[in-house]
Amino acid sequence: MASVLWKARRAPATQFTDVTTCSFYCHPWDMDHFIEMNNGRHLTLYDLGRFDLAVKCGLWQMLKEQKWGLVVAGSSVRFRKRIFAFQKITMKTQLVGIDHRWFYIQQSMEVKDEPCSTALFRTGVTEKGRTVLTDKVSLAMNVPGFKLTPPDWVQDWIDADNERPWPPEFL
Repeated sequence: MASVLWKARRAPATQFTDVTTCSFYCHPWDMDHFIEMNNGRHLTLYDLGRFDLAVKCGLWQMLKEQKWGLVVAGSSVRFRKRIFAFQKITMKTQLVGIDHRWFYIQQSMEVKDEPCSTALFRTGVTEKGRTVLTDKVSLAMNVPGFKLTPPDWVQDWIDADNERPWPPEFL
């Protein structure tokens, strides 16, 4: 985490919707019993990509000033290729949509320009344990009225997720 944040602070500033990249290596402690990156480790490393984006677009500094935090409220991950120890991973991160409450972020991990996994995250900004509306966040970021309609595939995911029962029901 320290390495990603250090590099992000020295990188050129980006916009909310720019694709950001960061790179790192798969280490032996990232492995599972099948000698590939553990699926839980993918989620942990995706956190780093979102921190990288937050620093590069100025969100991180604004969060500190406002005493706000970040939260993940949902995710969907696809695994397609195995990642092995010592392979160099390039992670791509991009904000792909917002609604009144949530920011939707797409991420991928690639090895040698080949996508290995991808994830969609529903994320938010929090204040005192409550979600800050996206209009308030965009105002604090000096981009009042910022809108980014989720693409159809993201909206389909949102709609499908809204159909899931909460609390969970087991058959």
